[in-house]
Amino acid sequence: MLKKIPTELARPGMFIQKFEGPWLAHPFWRSSFLLEEPEDLRKILDSGIPELWIDTERGIDLPDARQPGPAEAPQAPPPPAQASPATAMDPAREPPPPSRVELAAELGRARKLYEDSRARMRALFSEARLGRAIDPQMAGSLVEEIAASLQRNPWALISVARLKTSDEYTYMHSVAVCALMIALGRHLGLAEEPIREAGTAGLLHDLGKARIPPDILNKPGKLSEREFAVMKTHPRHGWDMLRQVRGMSEAALDVCLHHHEKMDGTGYPDGLAGESISLVARMGAVCDVYDAVTSNRPYKKGWDPAESLRNMARWSGSHLDPRIFAAFVKSVGIYPVGSLVRLESGLMGVVVDQGESSLLTPRVRTFFSAKTRAYVQPNLVDLARPGCQDRIAGPENPADWGIMDADGYWQ
Repeated sequence: MLKKIPTELARPGMFIQKFEGPWLAHPFWRSSFLLEEPEDLRKILDSGIPELWIDTERGIDLPDARQPGPAEAPQAPPPPAQASPATAMDPAREPPPPSRVELAAELGRARKLYEDSRARMRALFSEARLGRAIDPQMAGSLVEEIAASLQRNPWALISVARLKTSDEYTYMHSVAVCALMIALGRHLGLAEEPIREAGTAGLLHDLGKARIPPDILNKPGKLSEREFAVMKTHPRHGWDMLRQVRGMSEAALDVCLHHHEKMDGTGYPDGLAGESISLVARMGAVCDVYDAVTSNRPYKKGWDPAESLRNMARWSGSHLDPRIFAAFVKSVGIYPVGSLVRLESGLMGVVVDQGESSLLTPRVRTFFSAKTRAYVQPNLVDLARPGCQDRIAGPENPADWGIMDADGYWQ
């Protein structure tokens, strides 16, 4: 039987059928699941959603099938779940995760990590180009550093990586996809080890491009049919290189080979379709496309982040897995950091940080008036602040307004 209950009465063991309100307002990519983990309960209680529906035939019901009256004492919080041997943390081996910090506080460290990773990725691609085996320890340490930055703030490094120059795209695209894979894995609820494997897969997914002739790889225009046929060989080149590395995960091999497969079977190299494409390869496809379309390339300027998500939504189902794309939107935000948005007041600005409780209420630095089509004094607007009357009317394309310096307002 379905029953609507106040969110604060949710308990582990209940089967959540759906949340009241839009799916983008709650912190999960799925809305129907058995509530088991205390961490998931915390996310629900922190989401700001007032009510939810439970299925009492698939999970536990409220005690005595009733709500407590106002005079009743509050129930004690549920005891923490016993960790299984597979998930228990060994305090002697794994340090506690870093504390969450504001985006502005992480940007400096994210920029330094980005600069350091450039030299490491150049070296990795150079070794591959010379036919030498890659160093898995170097890749692993870089994945750990990227994961730690995302733990401190989920958007700083992803936002910095989007600003890569066109001449460093081949190297830094891999760093960006690694970060996006880790963020997506966390929103999908994967365990830490699969998340690390997904990050490694993202870092190494384009290694095969080391075997593509530079005149094709860096061509500043559309590839000919012959050139595109050569470009399409890079997944198998990369797979051939990675399978020679001792201890390389199956996830990294799979993403390297299949990140260009599409849900409708029109991708390459194997023409796989639907569930025949592994979960991690479908994740890789979404992350690879997002970073590609938001990055400046020799032959085109990157799309605005919010514009990119709108376009990718049209490809969801045919090219991209819609379930994974929905989770991806939550991992970067409906209006990712750096997006140009127009507020209902007529002011325009860039998203500088995501809201804590809703993807619809980020912090925006306004600097332009849509009414006068002129720059105004920059001002930080927190759309989640109690009493704030402004709302996002929609995303905007900077080029339509003659705005060329939008990225300078969020950094």
